[in-house]
Amino acid sequence: MKRFALSEAPIDAASEKARLEHPAAGGCVTFEGWVRNHSAARAVTRLDYQAYGSLAESEGAAILDEACTRFELRAARCVHRVGTLAIGEMAVWVGASADHRDAAFAACRWIIDEVKRRVPIWKNEHYADGESGWLHPDDTPVDIPPPG
Repeated sequence: MKRFALSEAPIDAASEKARLEHPAAGGCVTFEGWVRNHSAARAVTRLDYQAYGSLAESEGAAILDEACTRFELRAARCVHRVGTLAIGEMAVWVGASADHRDAAFAACRWIIDEVKRRVPIWKNEHYADGESGWLHPDDTPVDIPPPG
């Protein structure tokens, strides 16, 4: 099973966490990113996520491979949603397990930061005033919509 995945369906956090279990792991850290109802003082009504699928999956897998080596993890996983998401829905899930908690905490933070920085996923924020705007996941505006 892939360690990094894009999903049009809601993320099953419990199922993902179960895939991190390892008898030598002493700690597991997970992160859930949710769609919030505001951005830069503007009311948000929903988000649309688009990704360059094959590149996103290969870059995501590379990030998880790097994390496993860098932090000596027992397991690491990440799932990022694509499509239309409502307020409160989980947009991204990250998990890491390691022999010690420090490595699991550091790895989980590093993975989400690298996914936001390197993986070609864009979001279109839809605002209560009827406007919308494309953003890279690091929340920087983009002048043109993503491919696709």
